Amino acid sequence: MADVTSLHQQKPPTAKKPAAAARAGQAGAPQTDGTDNPSHTHVTMEQALDKSLKAAQARLTGGLSPIALMATYSDWALHLASAPGKQLELLEKAGRKAWKLANYATFCATHPETSRTCIEPLPQDRRFRGEAWQKWPFNVMSQAFLLNQQWWHNATTGVEGVTKQHENVATFAARQVLDVFSPSNFALTNPEVLAKTVAEGGWNLMRGAQNFVEDVTRLNTGQQPVGAEAFKVGENLATAPGKVIYRNRLIELIQYAPTTDKVRPEPILIVPAWIMKYYILDLSEHNSLVRYLTDQGFTVFMVSWKNPDTDDRDLGMNDYLSLGVMDALDAVSTVTKGQKVHALGYCLGGTLLSIAAASMARDGDERLQSMTLLAAQVDFTEAGELTLFINESQLTYLEDLMWDQGYLDTKQMAGAFQLLRSNDLIWSRVIHDYLMGERSEMIDLMAWNADATRMPYRMHSEYLRKLFLKNDLAEGRYLVEGRPVVISDIRAPVFMVGTERDHVAPWHSVYKFNLLSDTDVTFVLTSGGHNAGIVSEPGHPRRHYRIQSRTKDAPYTDPDTWLAETETTEGSWWPALVGWLAQRSGDPVKPPSLGAKAKGYAPLCDAPGTYVFQE
Repeated sequence: MADVTSLHQQKPPTAKKPAAAARAGQAGAPQTDGTDNPSHTHVTMEQALDKSLKAAQARLTGGLSPIALMATYSDWALHLASAPGKQLELLEKAGRKAWKLANYATFCATHPETSRTCIEPLPQDRRFRGEAWQKWPFNVMSQAFLLNQQWWHNATTGVEGVTKQHENVATFAARQVLDVFSPSNFALTNPEVLAKTVAEGGWNLMRGAQNFVEDVTRLNTGQQPVGAEAFKVGENLATAPGKVIYRNRLIELIQYAPTTDKVRPEPILIVPAWIMKYYILDLSEHNSLVRYLTDQGFTVFMVSWKNPDTDDRDLGMNDYLSLGVMDALDAVSTVTKGQKVHALGYCLGGTLLSIAAASMARDGDERLQSMTLLAAQVDFTEAGELTLFINESQLTYLEDLMWDQGYLDTKQMAGAFQLLRSNDLIWSRVIHDYLMGERSEMIDLMAWNADATRMPYRMHSEYLRKLFLKNDLAEGRYLVEGRPVVISDIRAPVFMVGTERDHVAPWHSVYKFNLLSDTDVTFVLTSGGHNAGIVSEPGHPRRHYRIQSRTKDAPYTDPDTWLAETETTEGSWWPALVGWLAQRSGDPVKPPSLGAKAKGYAPLCDAPGTYVFQE
């Protein structure tokens, strides 16, 4: 592959850009971060010493601030120590649980095949559902663990005086520690592992040890997980045909070849998240949203983000807005001869697209025909357990780590996301791969998930501070070109998708767009999680969704009422999106050319381009 840093960075001479976007696009220009902090690049010698020390600490702690954790523990412990009533309540609960467990153990000793329980696990906890866990003594072990887990939840919640975030962090931390000691994680206390060990004469443990050594070796040498080598970008991933028609220092813009004789005049511009490679929406041939849209008669463009390195440390949110969304929109408008655009944003890309749409509406730019947001948030007050890692102490610690190296590394991001779903992403793998000695079959979505990207220092700091910590966008303080933008300025109709089991952008948080908007909104709630719920092609088994539209003049409906009143539809939500877009599109016409050479957008190379191959 050619060195992409030496490739021609094309800038069309005739591209017209709103003045605000043009001024915002001064990539790397010295500027403040909007938080009254000095420039990211200029620090004193004393500040550099502090930052370097914290960066070294952060590498040992996985990016988690020990000071933030100590503040949480101190807040909880001191308030609990000064609450004798709460202590008495916990003592009484411990006594009742011990008595309940003793009675249960006695009953199980005389009725070994009983299915009776004294506590039920949470709905998402699947560790003890197997039939073997219902037999003595493993049923007693699992019940003892669940009772202990429940007691610690009682101990870390409801302590008067503890701040809400500290309470949430204390509860989360207690759960993480307890999960380590779950009886399901050990061979001698897991009946399913014991049965397999006996049946195979211990060969499962031998294979598990080999799996562990192989995984550690691959991790330490920077190799992809086992099985990922079977999936290659451009061969069986990201294979939709097309051309890169524009490239700058941050993006490549792909225009996909039409697959129908005629297309809708309004093109679709997809802005994916830059925390991962763009091709989640163009995975394999059978589950590619790009292919599905082109097969339905749409002209599709996709942004492919560069994987930033140390040289990109000072790229900020304004750079992503200008060099990403606005430059891509200029190119799409030029190639399609001024047609209005259906813009679609996924996750962080959806948040950035919302900022772009709000700034365009403020400045009178009417190039958007509609906006589709997939698992994207504009209000971060209920952004799920990810907010546990967002406070002043933690962000400062993370910023010092990024300052030292110029970016946030993929491994440093992965830890936090794995902790949010430790039972699914950590301990289930320990049991399956290392105790059972088995390997899960690698699939395209898992291979994509292993192809992570870095995050520039400045951008990630601004994103976490302005959006997560201060919620500036939802509260009207987010500045684009020195002036605030507000979601209520957007007049283009909006199609929104949330997913039922999303740990990154919980659907209640996604739904908050309805509180801020002043336009027609169609909201879809689909089965699955943050990624699998979006990659939900027609024919995918066990998929369902709910959909309901609201006009801008309709009264607000809270999310729980919306859920109760909206019927479930079986199947994929993709046809619903196509139908919604078709209603807002003109009659089919002849497809536009791939690129527009005469206007500075000559095809540069075949899809999937070059940026996607950057490691």
